[in-house]
Amino acid sequence: MNISMSRRMNAFQESIFTELAQLKKSKISEGNDMIDLSIGSPDLPPPPFIVNELVNSVQDPALYGYSLKGTSEFQQAVSKYYMREYSVQLDSEEEVLLLMGSQDGLVHLPMALCNPGDYILVPDPGYTAYAAGVAMADAELYPMPLKKEHSFLPDFTNIPTEVCQKAKLMILNCPGNPVPAMATQAFFEQAVEFAREHNIVILHDFAYSELYYNKKPISFLSIEGAKDVGIEMNSLSKSFNMAGCRVAYAIGNKRILKMLGDLKSNLDYGVFYPIQAAASKALLDESPFLEENRLIYKHRRDLLVDGFHQLGWNITSPLASMFIWAEVPEGYTSKEFTLKLLHEANVVVTPGTAFGTWGEGYVRIALVQPEERLKLALSNMKKSQIFSNSVGV
Repeated sequence: MNISMSRRMNAFQESIFTELAQLKKSKISEGNDMIDLSIGSPDLPPPPFIVNELVNSVQDPALYGYSLKGTSEFQQAVSKYYMREYSVQLDSEEEVLLLMGSQDGLVHLPMALCNPGDYILVPDPGYTAYAAGVAMADAELYPMPLKKEHSFLPDFTNIPTEVCQKAKLMILNCPGNPVPAMATQAFFEQAVEFAREHNIVILHDFAYSELYYNKKPISFLSIEGAKDVGIEMNSLSKSFNMAGCRVAYAIGNKRILKMLGDLKSNLDYGVFYPIQAAASKALLDESPFLEENRLIYKHRRDLLVDGFHQLGWNITSPLASMFIWAEVPEGYTSKEFTLKLLHEANVVVTPGTAFGTWGEGYVRIALVQPEERLKLALSNMKKSQIFSNSVGV
């Protein structure tokens, strides 16, 4: 029997992430203690009030049916959270859509909006799910370079007119993954005007909204006219350490949300009721948890950045997110430097090219290990003498 793979699957071949996982496994089998800073999965638990809500809810036998969509409680919690945090008013019934994690929405929205051949404008480097969504919609990906000289924000003036005419969707991500760039109000205003002019829907991925260190990030929907042109997706995975729960939401333009909701009604049966209850509890909470969580990441960030500087690796300290976007020492490609750290310091990071062509020259470092492990990573890097042998660090 001849079993052939669809052409669409050519977009989902084994990636650098698979290669790194295999190398890490091989090194561990040889007895090496590997410090993995490559995957952006929180190592911290959710706060007790979330766990307690889950424990109580799962004991209710009436909550084991299909949820199909977001509960009124969950949708109202999202609305109250956005009013409290960003002064954004939402109709909880029509302007809030439950997602099974933000990746659910990121991958499926292009299928609801775009036809084969339509352009989708995507930040480069950008989160890998964006490219997956483009491929699933059989659309064309147009990369928007994120360059240091433009504060790692897309420059709309460089997008050719013929691309704008065929574009249906633009994805923005601030603070971003892998690049933790922060949007300004002026940037978002420019984005809204650009979208209006070219009839392009905007999807703002706001998954790192609560992981900031000094200045609070701006919600795209707080900009005048934003609801007319787009939506925002947000997640509880990173903010509340609920990554495995797979719960998130899309908010904003109700017509766009209905299109996505109609597609999802044919794909899934909603999020488990107890998880929605826990998510609602999290969004309504006004305890110090989020600030305490930020402080943990800030200490990790400062420990690593200061330690890198002492090694001679002078990198920029991020203003937000759980990542450091670090320019590699002169003389290395992103992958070469990644493999050198892996083999000589037992430290796993991700080469910038895993996120797009414009990621060359950088690595992404996730702040997902306790401080003692980060100190060990710095010690290993110092012993390896990688930086003393590098040029131009």
